[in-house]
Amino acid sequence: MESDKKKVVVGMSGGVDSSVAAWLLKKQGYEVIGVTMQIWQDEEEAIQEENGGCCGLSAVDDARRVAWQLEIPYYVMNFKKEFKEHVMDYFVDEYLHGRTPNPCIACNRYVKWESLLKRSMDIGADYIATGHYARVELLENGRYALRKSATAAKDQTYALYNLTQEQLSHTLMPVGAYTKEEIRAMAEELGLQVAHKADSQEICFIPDHDYARFIVENTDAELPKGNFVDLDGNVIGTHEGITHYTVGQRKGLNLSMGRPVFVVEIRPETNEVVIGDGDDVFTDHLICDRVNWMAIDGLHGQERLVHAKIRYSHKGAPCVIREIGDGQVECQFQEKVRAVTPGQAVVFYEGDYVVGGGTIL
Repeated sequence: MESDKKKVVVGMSGGVDSSVAAWLLKKQGYEVIGVTMQIWQDEEEAIQEENGGCCGLSAVDDARRVAWQLEIPYYVMNFKKEFKEHVMDYFVDEYLHGRTPNPCIACNRYVKWESLLKRSMDIGADYIATGHYARVELLENGRYALRKSATAAKDQTYALYNLTQEQLSHTLMPVGAYTKEEIRAMAEELGLQVAHKADSQEICFIPDHDYARFIVENTDAELPKGNFVDLDGNVIGTHEGITHYTVGQRKGLNLSMGRPVFVVEIRPETNEVVIGDGDDVFTDHLICDRVNWMAIDGLHGQERLVHAKIRYSHKGAPCVIREIGDGQVECQFQEKVRAVTPGQAVVFYEGDYVVGGGTIL
């Protein structure tokens, strides 16, 4: 069969998921090439060992060892320039504008797919593959869509909503049909050293999770202190700079209000952080732009009832979506949702399938 000879480049992070993905594809008859993407700047030994995530230098050692065990060719490709531009610079810029970015979504769309796919095609590959917990399916309407993984606990479709039809048509995600436990069991059976390697967490290029420090070190912009204000505009304290805060935040505000208070809004134009009560961070409405349609090619003036997730950990809520011009989509939730955060993604689902999604304004 012709498909038996199809060539696939597997993005190997040195973790258990991408390692088993490479093995599954080899077993299915593909010609498999392993590639690790070097995407962020050179690390010190201590950081790389402690972090050990999908982007550390230690990932190269683990991935190379797995490729050797699987008897597949293996390469390291340098994508530092693309990663800095599309992920790190974007991350800093979003915070400077009072938004809370999702760097993993940007990395998936512009680095792991756009850049890796182009380079893979250049070397004659038919597909790229990753160890994401999601499934790619061709629908009856002729469009490609992501379907939730077999294991809801690990589903990663939210972070992949922005992939284009062209990218999806050249993407394989073999891990999406299994649970994490099944993947680890396969790795153990194969004798892979990464069988019990911990999952990578948080943002890979900020191992100490100090976002504010990272932003200061990576911008020339002034980051002045400013006013905390209440919903009526009254000044109630001084904040440390807007890059320290996100909508819904309660900890680290250092305000003595005699009750729990939360960040309700960030106003970069006036350098104000608006503070309110718990109820004030709930809303039943949002607008998003930069919409990427997946299972459908647009709403064509129709309203549509979908299930929408406003962050990776959100279980989703029913809402009606409609186009309002300028490439924007309005989402009206049936019940209020907590902490709708500008800069984050809202992703629309129908059943297990991703309809599309956009960036919250």
